[in-house]
Amino acid sequence: MFGRLGAPEIILILVVIVLLFGAKKLPDMARSLGKSARILKSEAKAMKSDQGKTAPADPPNDVQDVQRTIKAAPGDTTTARPVTEPSESTQR
Repeated sequence: MFGRLGAPEIILILVVIVLLFGAKKLPDMARSLGKSARILKSEAKAMKSDQGKTAPADPPNDVQDVQRTIKAAPGDTTTARPVTEPSESTQR
């Protein structure tokens, strides 16, 4: 049934896709699809390389008291504010 797709059928399918989505949005859709594929590929590669490595069970205690700064935008220091990480005593 679907094995006999010739040139006229493929052209008709492409014309329907262009009519449905619009010619202006197709490059953006293809670009975002490519970005998603690259991200998926890099994450899969990272998972394969991390298979043999194990993370430590508990982080060191002195790391929990470190104060971090959340910035609104990279390089933006006017809206930065310090944030304290929740410790084990505050999570319970």
